[in-house]
Amino acid sequence: MDRQFADRREAGKLLASKLHAYQDCAEAIVLALPRGGVPVAFEIATRLHLPLDVWIVRKLGVPYHKELAMGAIASSGERVMNWDVVRLSHISPETIERVVKEETEELQRRDQLYRQGKPWPSLTDQIIILVDDGVATGASMQAAIASLKPHQPKEIIVAVPLASPDICTKIEAEVDQVVCLLQPESLDAIGRWYLNFSQTSDQEVRDCLAESAKQLKSLSLIG
Repeated sequence: MDRQFADRREAGKLLASKLHAYQDCAEAIVLALPRGGVPVAFEIATRLHLPLDVWIVRKLGVPYHKELAMGAIASSGERVMNWDVVRLSHISPETIERVVKEETEELQRRDQLYRQGKPWPSLTDQIIILVDDGVATGASMQAAIASLKPHQPKEIIVAVPLASPDICTKIEAEVDQVVCLLQPESLDAIGRWYLNFSQTSDQEVRDCLAESAKQLKSLSLIG
């Protein structure tokens, strides 16, 4: 192992240094995949003086092995499936729909909890910096990308602390740019690359969003 991040906040600061060209860019917005992507994105948004919001996707885990993703869904209804995992794990269509229903309920709960009915900002012709704390299978990130494209953004930039080279190549084919700090050949668990990978709470997500909005408001008043 070549490098470990102290925590998600440190990873966000390091990513921000790679994205300095977008500082104070009026067309840019940082979108985080909750929950783990939010502390990373908070540091990026803070340092680049950009608005922060969440883009909610849910992994569809194999029932008897939740960490193994057979797909993912996004709040817009977009669904991305890993049919190789479905086939090899012998997952029935009925099981898929049951998992989709369960995860849709959690997705809707998080949307209400984090955003509290706040209207979505327009993403058309915007530069979207899409952030997570790492990409393992790529299912959640692909679902997020697929669900953002109908909004016709100007650019989609994926910014993550780590992902495998294969996953980076796959994502690069779908977006305008990928900024990835580490690309280990063997990526069996994202948490192994962090000294502190404690679970991000719902309250931390809400605090990050509130603090980011407060900081941005202060900057606009100063400007």
